[in-house]
Parts: sequence; structure tokens; C-alpha cells
Amino acid sequence: MKKQSILLIDDDIEMLRRLTEVFLAADFAVHAAPDGLVGLRRFEMSPPDVVVTDILMPEREGLETIMAMKQARPAVKIIAMSGGGRIAAGDFLKLASALGADAVIAKPFRLADLLKLVEQILAPEGSGDVGRAA
Repeated sequence: MKKQSILLIDDDIEMLRRLTEVFLAADFAVHAAPDGLVGLRRFEMSPPDVVVTDILMPEREGLETIMAMKQARPAVKIIAMSGGGRIAAGDFLKLASALGADAVIAKPFRLADLLKLVEQILAPEGSGDVGRAA
């Protein structure tokens, strides 16, 4: 059986490292990117089953990344995460949902909660509701 693949995009290298460890331990094929520009390249080279992307990043921020990925592959599952900035995280996450994110999660969050959200979003249709943690 093929491992499910995940693309993790975050400019916080420590967060990216921790997310990578969690999803490797959960038996995912993991691809990581430090910003939306690199993430989009990796997405185009090897489309994942699910993408987890931060919103505020240099080079190409998460909202642009979500729109580009959904345009290229409308069925791709995307989870947006944000801790906010000058604008509250909830505002960014609402916009991410409007632009195509399938679920959102506000930072800080428990890694176990993100893993559960990814598992829910990848579950076959009809096998449970996808949550929106904020």
C-alpha cells in the first residue's frame, strides 16, 4: 500500500522540523518547503495527497500558494495554519477558507490536533466530518 504524501510549507524552520518528525512518525511520505515558492515547485513535481501551509511567509505567502494549488489541482486537500501577525490569525484563516483551504488551524496548536485534522481530511467521503480548528 502506498504511503499517503504530505507537503509541509512553513518559513519557521523549527516548526517545519517538528511537523516533519510528526508526519514521518505517522508513516507519511513527507516533503517540506520553507516558503510558498519552493512549496509550489515541489507540489508541481510530485503532487501530494494533502498540503499543510502557513499563511505569512516570504517569497510567496500562503494565500497565493493555496489559490495556485487549487487552480492546478482543485481536488487537492489543503490545510492552512496561521498565528496571525498585525492582523488576527482568524482573519487570515477565514480568507484561506474562502480561497479554497479545506480546513484551517490557528497557531499555536498541539501537533496531535494537526495530525488528527490531516487524518480527517484524508478520510474517505462519508466516514466523518472534517473539523475546522481555530
